[in-house]
Amino acid sequence: MTPFPISEQTSVRFSDPLPAEADVVVIGGGVIGVCTALFLARAGQSVVLLEKGRIAGEQSSRNWGWIRQQGRDPDELPIMVEANQHWRNLATQTNRDIGLTQGGVTYLADNDAQMARYADWLPVAQAQGVDTRLLTAAETRALLPGTGKSYAGALHTASDMRAEPWVAVPALAEIAARAGAQIREGCAVRCLDLAAGRVAGVVTEAGRIATSEVVLAGGAWSSLFLRNHGVALPQLSVRATVAKTTDLPAVAAGGVADNRIAFRHRADGGYTLAPGGFHELFLGWDALRALPKFLTQLRADPFGTRFLPTAPKGYPDAWGTARRWSGDAPSPFENQRVLNPQPNTAKVRDLKRKFATLFPQLPQFDISHAWAGMIDTMPDVVPVVDRVSALPGLTLGTGMSGHGFGIGPAMGRILADMVMGNPTGHDLTRFRFNRFTDGTSMRLGPAL
Repeated sequence: MTPFPISEQTSVRFSDPLPAEADVVVIGGGVIGVCTALFLARAGQSVVLLEKGRIAGEQSSRNWGWIRQQGRDPDELPIMVEANQHWRNLATQTNRDIGLTQGGVTYLADNDAQMARYADWLPVAQAQGVDTRLLTAAETRALLPGTGKSYAGALHTASDMRAEPWVAVPALAEIAARAGAQIREGCAVRCLDLAAGRVAGVVTEAGRIATSEVVLAGGAWSSLFLRNHGVALPQLSVRATVAKTTDLPAVAAGGVADNRIAFRHRADGGYTLAPGGFHELFLGWDALRALPKFLTQLRADPFGTRFLPTAPKGYPDAWGTARRWSGDAPSPFENQRVLNPQPNTAKVRDLKRKFATLFPQLPQFDISHAWAGMIDTMPDVVPVVDRVSALPGLTLGTGMSGHGFGIGPAMGRILADMVMGNPTGHDLTRFRFNRFTDGTSMRLGPAL
């Protein structure tokens, strides 16, 4: 099979020298970190973005490529509406085609009970002016001509979009670099440098940078980074498998999902396929510590997670991964430059079978390549976007829970304004860091 487009073997694109100091240091070169650096640079801040491996090497390039408003948590949706406009604007400023296409997103319903759950979300969309509507069974058949399965109807948002993530996020990094952000791949931040209890800099494998403001956008690595500083974040990382087909004729314009499979047409002519409602959790020390916080989520979807006893060596929550280290020796981030989990091969075979069954009129096809990513998720399936009170000068943007690619540009803008002390333009109460310790009852984001 064809290898994934971004890996540790990918040539370094960004290799700016480290400055002695900066207004802000951003840790993590995924979509959240890249967009944060972009908006900070545009605001005139001297900003350094440091990535231990490659820009978009992990989950920011391995996701489905959906840019969806549909099904969002009510507190996420206004941010996602903003993100949609950012995507449209930024796509005109790149030096490459990122595949941005408005094809809509459709959730298929097997029965009336599922249609009723979709109907419950309509007021959320209407409150933000989003064009979501319910489709009848006949309208659903018309949207997916030739499908071999009948559906009770669907939830459809025509204004939702898609893009090619392994192209889009590096392209956004290029915009950030042109705006003045200094970007360095292959340079891990080992730890924060603290003075009198607050951020005074970062210690990287290539030296120290003095700064009073740091943004941690480390994805699946965020909890490990914080634990080294004595801060507990109940974050888990789950493995999600994705596959790509060989070229096929278009059977749907946008992203489509039912309870068994999700798919979208790609700019290269194939389809991206993923299993619906399935992921895998490698058990480790952090998983055991955080598990009590996730009980509400597990009870709501007891069969959606498969538990695996041991993570591969070097993974953030592998049994042997260090939880404490100093800045003068290699850190776990240098031992695993790009988190590149192997896909679940049984699921890949199953995806091919299900897609062929769903569209029996399609010509014979193969899976050209398959990959997996580690999704950083929180107990309530919404992110943490907040200042870290235990470490003054640190701002956290993580736990995007599989929603980060689409919402990334707006979250980056919000984090940039948060760091600069500007109004963020949104109510971020839902995303505060201490919601897991202040007695707040668990409220899950919509499982649509």
